[in-house]
Amino acid sequence: MTESLTLDTAPHKLAEQRCSDAMRLGKDTVDLRRVKCDPNYWYPVAWSHELKKGKTIATRFAGQPIALVRPQEGSVFALEDRCAHRQVPLSKGRVEGEAVQCCYHGWAYGRSGRCIDVPYLGKGKLPNGVRTYPCREVEGLIFVFPGDAEKAETTPFPKLGSVADPAYKTRRFGEKVKCHYSFMHENLMDMNHQFMHSKQMGKMKPRYLGGENEPRMVEARYSFARVGGKQPWGEALIFGERRDASAKFAHRDVMTIRTVYPYQTLHIRTEDEPPVMDLWIVYVPQDEDHLTCRVFGLLSIRRPKLKGALELAWPLLVGFTNRIFAEDREIVELEQNAWRELGGDRNQEVFPVINALRDLLRRAGIQPDSAAAE
Repeated sequence: MTESLTLDTAPHKLAEQRCSDAMRLGKDTVDLRRVKCDPNYWYPVAWSHELKKGKTIATRFAGQPIALVRPQEGSVFALEDRCAHRQVPLSKGRVEGEAVQCCYHGWAYGRSGRCIDVPYLGKGKLPNGVRTYPCREVEGLIFVFPGDAEKAETTPFPKLGSVADPAYKTRRFGEKVKCHYSFMHENLMDMNHQFMHSKQMGKMKPRYLGGENEPRMVEARYSFARVGGKQPWGEALIFGERRDASAKFAHRDVMTIRTVYPYQTLHIRTEDEPPVMDLWIVYVPQDEDHLTCRVFGLLSIRRPKLKGALELAWPLLVGFTNRIFAEDREIVELEQNAWRELGGDRNQEVFPVINALRDLLRRAGIQPDSAAAE
């Protein structure tokens, strides 16, 4: 069943909404910042260019150390990044054929995780191996399935936006951010925070057009109007030049943002036209408490009719998006700091879309046990 999300701005309606939300959630609602990502999905843990042939690198998912191995021939594979012998990271080892040797004593492990050689022990008395992770390499990203390996084949692989479409040019970006992944979901979904980006985007007034709420998806749609002044180049770069910029609301472009757990997408399009911008993004927890995440984003921009124009503008777009991301990163890390200082989530959320999103992240994630919640 799909539930439509609307926003009635009448004060009494807003008060009723807040009261209803409080009654629905209850005073004992689990702190969202203590809810962990469900590991039974495909998550990227590295960019393809980070892993050279014949090499291995260290990555993480929610505190689990994972070694990615790229043989000279054959596909990438992923192992627990601890040798079964002395727990030394296999990512510091040496790739030999389709196996990796621990740097300490030379114990070797194949892509199945089974120990296939101990140089001083002999082939007949090999010890147990290490955990292996289902692994796929798609569109410049290396994904692993960190949960129950038996579910990997039946779990849908995410659709990565327009990255494979030659009509688009894609920027691959992402850094580590010191916050719970839920802060990142909320930041992107709530376009009312464009107030913070006014230096980059000018005075943009978002208008919420409605959305959808499903068991594993929350959607919000917005249009934007510029409030006075000349159109900033940052806005023109993303939305295109607006001849109707003086209109109260410019309905030409609609931004649609979705959290389809655990991924997020954003696209901007004009009715009956392909998206001018298409973003796929995910926030992968790094530490056991999920209070640091690594961002993996694929930002695809549709090529204009004028050949070469996008390539010329690309350095400007990279700089622009870097500044936007830096502002977002700073603010969510400040939110995380406040959570630590206050000992829990004290946010007073009034936007129904974000309350629906928070409910989704609670439902879909892994709830803390009673001791941790307490």
